[in-house]
Parts: sequence; structure tokens; C-alpha cells
Amino acid sequence: MSMIRRYIAREIVGAVLFVLAGFLGLFAFFDFINEIDDVGQAGYRLQHALAHVLLGLPSRVYELMPIAALIGSIYALAQFASHSEFTAMRAAGLSRRGALAIVAGVGAWFAIATALTGELLAPASERLAQSIRLSALASTVGAQFRSGLWIKDTLKDASGQVERLRFVNVAEMRPDTTLRAVRVFEFDSQYRMVEQIEAANARFTPPSGWLLQDVEITTLTPVVVADTTATLRAQRRKQAELAWVSDLNPDILGVLVLVPERMSAWNLLQYVQHLRDNRQRSDRYEIALWKKVVYPLAVVVMMALALPFAYLQVRAGGIGYKVFAGIMLGVAFHFLNGLFSHLGLLNTWPAWLAAGIPSLAAMLLAIGMLAWVDRTR
Repeated sequence: MSMIRRYIAREIVGAVLFVLAGFLGLFAFFDFINEIDDVGQAGYRLQHALAHVLLGLPSRVYELMPIAALIGSIYALAQFASHSEFTAMRAAGLSRRGALAIVAGVGAWFAIATALTGELLAPASERLAQSIRLSALASTVGAQFRSGLWIKDTLKDASGQVERLRFVNVAEMRPDTTLRAVRVFEFDSQYRMVEQIEAANARFTPPSGWLLQDVEITTLTPVVVADTTATLRAQRRKQAELAWVSDLNPDILGVLVLVPERMSAWNLLQYVQHLRDNRQRSDRYEIALWKKVVYPLAVVVMMALALPFAYLQVRAGGIGYKVFAGIMLGVAFHFLNGLFSHLGLLNTWPAWLAAGIPSLAAMLLAIGMLAWVDRTR
């Protein structure tokens, strides 16, 4: 029986990797065609476009793995059915539960690989790809906005109470995460402006601060005139450098470079917490965070969904029909995954619900198909 398990696992793994390689080649081709339009602009050359496409492949692996697992598993299992190998395996003592355990075991390894790719490899390679592209195009994040980027931040005292409320304006964020033309507007707890800081450049100095360069600080002090009228006195001073403490860091600012779906779960968690601390909406990022948890598990669900195809004999359709059905199921899953994310945002559903409905629907479909196969045997 162990030989049968190894044989099934080997065939499924080979088929899944083959389908994944085919999808990666197809998507890489279209991504490269899309980049060709920018070749020749500024310093953007063919090698930069190629590097950008290749560095984007880990993100493609993460996105395509559930669909590749479904189609590859259907192909391998349909091959067993068409050659009557699965019938022989069942005669040798392979039960439906045993077959499900083999498929789920292979799916678990693919799920772990998907999670590691989405958490470690894909965000880093995507950030590097964007950095290469922006550097070659002599472009920066924020340059496309007339007033630059605006970020809300807070400064808390030792007890955790909000001491200062800040609105940070950054004209440009360079690919190396240094900032140009930074303006900080600080307000007290009564929403009265108390200070404005302007800096020509800024670079992050771990663990929780920025070194501002060529700084001009304007301090506003309330002054009482004629015992009744209050006015503000502005005092300006210049400094070559200023150590500025803030919860903002390059990881949080990296949200401006990457879409939420291509960020790591850790960076998403940081940014969600930052938005909550500043009383801003975090729905989109919470859904992306929950999808990071659920999406790798969808690989196991997709492979379980492929198992009923092994019990369908040739009379139920050739391998081509089954693979086509797998493609349609994969497209439907991908469509539902995007649809319920948008519906969750529009209807303010709980993030875990919006992220989990597509995988739950696929699991219920797999259970229903296995039950139907049992009744028709």
C-alpha cells in the first residue's frame, strides 16, 4: 500500500508542477508584453523589464497555486481512471478515505509551500521588482500626486494616551525608502496646531525614528492679547538634522508600493494596527490579511475537489472534458475570491467571512461531489 501511496503522490506532484509551470510561462509572457510599452523611457531597458517580470513570478506562484493544484490533480487522477489504474488500486485495498488522505497529504505540502512563498519570497521579490522599475524609470512613489502622499500618525505618552496628532505629507518616496520634501503638521489633543516641521530629506533610523535633514521648525504658541483676545505667535528655527520619533516605518510606507494582496501577513498586521490606532478604515487590509490565512488552505480544498474525478469512469467523459471542468472550477474560484472581497468591502462584512466564503463553497462542493459519487457507485 505504501508503494501505491508514493505512486499517487508522485504523479499528482508532477502534474501540478507541470500545470503551474505552464501557467507561469503564460503569465510571464503577458507581463513581459505589458512591460514592453515602457522600454526606452528614461533608463528603462529590456533587461529591467525582464528582471521585473522574473521577480514577479513568486507572486504569480502564490496566486496560481490553488488553480494549478486543482487542474493538475484532476489530470493525474483522470489518467488513473482512464487506464483503470484506480480500479486496480481500489481492488488492492485503497479506500475512498485512504485516497482522500493521500491527496490531502500532498495538498498540505503544497499549502505550506504556498504560505511560505506568500509570506517570505513574494513580498520581498515584488518590492525589489518595483524598486528596479522605479529606479530605471527615474520615478518615485508620490510623484504622480500633485500634493504628494498624506499619512496620519499619532504620538502617545507613557500611559498610551494620544499626546499629539500628526498629518505627514511626503512629496516623494524613493525606491530606497528615503523621503524627499517632508512636512509634518502636529496638533494637540484639542486639535489645535502646535508645530510644523519641514525637512528636505528623511531616512529611517531603527528602531523607531527618522533622521530629518535640512529642517525648519515652526512652533505656534498661544498668546493672550488685551486679556480677552487669544492669538498665536510663530517662532521659526532651523537645524541641520532632527531625530524624529514616529510609528511610521519603511514597512508601513511599503504599503504605498505594494497592493495589499502582495504584502506579507506581518506587514499587513502592522498596517492594520496603524490604521486602527489612527481611527482610519482598515477593511481592505483586514480582508487581505485573512486571505493570507485562508488562501494556502484553499490548495488542500482544491485537491480534495479533484478526487471525485478519479471515480468517474471513461463513460463520464474523457480526460479533456475533466481537465476543462477543472479549468472552469478554477476560474470560478478565482472569480469568487475577488467578488467576495469587493462585496465584503461594500457591505462591511467581517473580514474573515469575506475571505473564507470561496474556500468554504469549494469545500462544500467537494463534499457534495464525493457524496454523489458514493451514491452512484
